[in-house]
Amino acid sequence: MAALLSELRLYVCNHIVLHIPSRRFRMAFYRKVMRFDIGRNSTVFLNCRFDCAKGLTIGTASVINPRCRLDSRGGITLGSNVSISEEVCVLTADHDPKAVAFTGRTRPVVIEDYVFIGTRAMVLPGVTVRRGAIVGAGAVVSKDVEAFSIVAGVPARVIGTRHSDLSYAAEYTRFLH
Repeated sequence: MAALLSELRLYVCNHIVLHIPSRRFRMAFYRKVMRFDIGRNSTVFLNCRFDCAKGLTIGTASVINPRCRLDSRGGITLGSNVSISEEVCVLTADHDPKAVAFTGRTRPVVIEDYVFIGTRAMVLPGVTVRRGAIVGAGAVVSKDVEAFSIVAGVPARVIGTRHSDLSYAAEYTRFLH
């Protein structure tokens, strides 16, 4: 019965709630029903999908733009003032390619304060993106990203650095989004 209720909660989240154009309603649903820990002034925009309840922590004034996929089975921690662009995929689960039985495994993803992740980037299981880093659009991040570095490409590689004296709020909301 517990498994059925869990699946029902996920179905409602990923097929009904994600379309409701009320930020207040969605944030309440994510906090109360999905049991996500979402900080003050943070926003999850319309059409974001989740792979399970729990396992997602978001700091203050962070933004997850539309059509992102967040797989929190292994745990996702987003810091404060994080900006995740549209259609970003953050994965915490995969299969061990060296295991005879192709065994499933989970590894947490940590995205620290003031990180920006560009459109359609993918962050793979076990990765930490450190404070102030930028991940370019379409990048595939398979290894940790150092603080204030700018990475791009497949696989993601360092292409530059960012100023370290960041002090802004990524807080962003839109009416009916």
